Amino acid sequence: MTIPQAHGTACPNCGAPVRFLWAQAVQTTCAYCKSVLVRRDLDLARVGLQADFPLTGSPVQIGTEGRWRGKSFVVVGRVTYQWERGRWNEWHCVLNDGASAWLSDAQLEYAMTVPVHADGRMPELRNVQVGDLFTWGDGQYTVANVLEARYVGTEGDLPFTTTDRSSSTFVDLVGDDGRFATVDGSEMPPLLYLGEYVSFDDLALKNLRVFEGWS
Repeated sequence: MTIPQAHGTACPNCGAPVRFLWAQAVQTTCAYCKSVLVRRDLDLARVGLQADFPLTGSPVQIGTEGRWRGKSFVVVGRVTYQWERGRWNEWHCVLNDGASAWLSDAQLEYAMTVPVHADGRMPELRNVQVGDLFTWGDGQYTVANVLEARYVGTEGDLPFTTTDRSSSTFVDLVGDDGRFATVDGSEMPPLLYLGEYVSFDDLALKNLRVFEGWS
């Protein structure tokens, strides 16, 4: 799969070449010095430094390709969160039509979602409880989990900046036929993502990370 490429530029911290994998990216991370870089007009500004990520058991990596809903995609970025039961990754994927999607990767359980405009009631995060019902589009969703997660770090190309993030409330909801929804409280109003649970094999992933213990 090929996606539109942004022009390369240099890291303002170390001078190494920086190339966005996604032309519309707002933020990326220098592969050499780990500086977090935000694009402002034609310039890059260093807004932070990303520490090395802890070891992960995920085979997904920047550059992994796959298919979902009949469209090919490539992974161009990642945000990692920590909560009381562990960590999970949100992989930023670019579909072959240029749209963004997100691959949630939590202990080898996967869900694919896309950002959508809520056409129904959105939960007030401070009041939402497990079991609450919400309807968006043609689906009804039940709150399965409400959690407070701490932002761990980022790499690659993202459609937003993460410099002002520390912790956020997330609400996970499930629907019929494997439907899945997430309400992300990192912004106001909260962001809604709809999609479904997927299996590893269904995604037809390639260009995966190879490590001991994974086959």
